Order: sequence, then structure tokens, then C-alpha cells
Amino acid sequence: MFPSHVSRAVLAAAFITLPTFAFADIVIDDPYARASRPNAPTGAAFMMIKNTGETADRLVSATSDIAKRVELHTHIDQGEGVMKMVEIEEGIEIPAGGTHMMVRGGDHVMFMGLTESLEQGEEVSVTLTFEQAGDVTVMIPVDNERKPKHGHMNHGHMNHGKTN
Repeated sequence: MFPSHVSRAVLAAAFITLPTFAFADIVIDDPYARASRPNAPTGAAFMMIKNTGETADRLVSATSDIAKRVELHTHIDQGEGVMKMVEIEEGIEIPAGGTHMMVRGGDHVMFMGLTESLEQGEEVSVTLTFEQAGDVTVMIPVDNERKPKHGHMNHGHMNHGKTN
């Protein structure tokens, strides 16, 4: 048995580390994935991320077995009706008590080098990694017919098939 002053110190240290397991503060709402066409080399996932906690968090990466590479992407207006899709290398901040929409034509999870087709009605497993909450695995339904609720853009000028 530890002397009483040691056991109190161990208990205090354990108590201090508990708030780092805050994944319950992150809620993923209304996720869906889609491919741009059947047998496409790329696809994307969209969702609303809610942070119900009192501390901001940051989505830093995503992974999935359905693609060779998964990145967080957004679109930048290049002018003259041309949009450029780019990786969000610094991640996406989810403010305390706030939400972040991942929508078509905006921020999204990009699947590059699909290892299988995104088939209508199926689900794909995606792990979102947050700075504070850690890994959050979500089963995302594939809905290639879905009409966007909160944002959309014509992907005709995008170069989705290019990988670095």
C-alpha cells in the first residue's frame, strides 16, 4: 500500500487527466457520402459537427478503409467562376457550444483513390480525429441521389481525380 500522501497525489493526477476524454462533446449530425459518378476515383462526405462542450476542438484528420487517402478539403474562389479544391492542412476548428457545416461546395471530407465504389444505400466507416476528443468513428450512409440542404456548387470545374 502507498503512503497516504502518495495515493492522494496519484488520485489528483488521475482526476486532472479525465477531461481529455471529451469525445462525448462531439456530435456528428446528418452525415452522408456520395461519389461524383459510378465507379468514380473520388468521393466526399458531408455532415454537421456539433461541439456541445465548453472548450473549442479541432478536426485534424480523417481516415477510412474505402480510400487510399482521406483529406479535409475546402473550395477557394479563383475568380471568373472557377473554384479550386484544396486541403485544409491546419484542420477545422469546432467552437465551444458551436457547429461547423461540412457541405457540398464548402468544407468536406474527401476520399481520394477509392478502393471500392460508393454504392447507393450502403454505409462507409470514417474515423474523424479531433485534437481534444480523439478518434470518433462514424458510419456514414451513401446517398448519391441526395439533394443538399445547406450548400451546393457545380463540381464541373473541379479536378477531383488528381492526387499528389
